[in-house]
Amino acid sequence: MVGDTRRIVARDLAGLAEWTAASALYRAVFGYEGPEHAVSPRLLAALRENAGTAVGAFDEDGSLVGFCYGFTGVEHGELYHYSQAAVVDARAQGRGVGRLLKHAQADAARRAGAHTMRWTFDPYALRNAHFNLNVLGAVGIRFLPDFYDDGGSDRVLVRWDLDRAGDASPTPAPAPGHAAVDSPADDRTAAPGPDDRARLRRELAGRFAAGGRLVGVRRADTPGRVSYLFERDEA
Repeated sequence: MVGDTRRIVARDLAGLAEWTAASALYRAVFGYEGPEHAVSPRLLAALRENAGTAVGAFDEDGSLVGFCYGFTGVEHGELYHYSQAAVVDARAQGRGVGRLLKHAQADAARRAGAHTMRWTFDPYALRNAHFNLNVLGAVGIRFLPDFYDDGGSDRVLVRWDLDRAGDASPTPAPAPGHAAVDSPADDRTAAPGPDDRARLRRELAGRFAAGGRLVGVRRADTPGRVSYLFERDEA
């Protein structure tokens, strides 16, 4: 059943076998082969003991089907939890495992004293944008061009209020105070063409530079287009 997580349990990973399984799942989901992309089981052990997170999702037979990890960060006096990565086995996708993992990670972050969580996502991947902004209710606060310095890793940094986690409302329609950045899109990707991608990149970067916060993404009224919804940061 889609979205049914009743038989899946999210909990802290424990022991070398589970840390190693999480590392293997991470590589498998992303298709990583080079050692530079590996997640060390020893790192996961250290995170658990030092205000970090290493959370696994296990199905009814005890198999690991999802994994996320993160660490504590501070900016301008704000202590937050940074979620570095979350992965779900392809066989378990569509069952709500990603949401289960994020909320389990949020619980762990609260226990460490954080009231907010941050992470980055690919703004052109529409499923990711929908999940982060519309489902979880996180808010995009910064545009990070080529974040991983590999020529193709633009990211949006989001902030998730852990005191309100779970209170996401339906994607807002453009309204006074909202500005929409529109782009061509296919079923999965915004601005799939290089010229459209370059324009969307400039417009998103410009909205953030002007003090905007990305609060939602929705299909535009015109077929084949998507709208990124911004509001001004009043903080």
